[in-house]
Order: sequence, then C-alpha cells, then structure tokens
Amino acid sequence: MTDGNQRANIHTGADVEIVLKKDQRTGKRTKGKVKEILTNAPTHPHGIKVRLMDGQVGRVKKVNE
Repeated sequence: MTDGNQRANIHTGADVEIVLKKDQRTGKRTKGKVKEILTNAPTHPHGIKVRLMDGQVGRVKKVNE
C-alpha cells in the first residue's frame, strides 16, 4: 500500500483507489486499474491524476500492491 503522490509508485495496470472530481468534497474513493497516467510531474500534493480502464479520471489516493 503506497501513497499516490509519487508518479514513480504508479504504473499502467496498477490496482489503485482514486477520488473523482465530483467526489472531492466527500472523499469517496473509486477502485480500478490504471489505463493511463495523466500527470507529467514526478509528484503532486493532491495525488497523481490517472485514467482508469473504464475511462474515469481522478487523483490516486492509494496504490494497492
């Protein structure tokens, strides 16, 4: 279980928990597998932005090993 603020921790196909834009107020997490990493910076304070296999986009809060 690693945090989603480091781009190096995330790879295509990784099992992650993200917070969607619409869920930012509640912090509700959505589980899925990474299709594409959208953040180019090596780190981001709110989590690296990714697109899941089902097309949903959000910031990674947790990477499940």
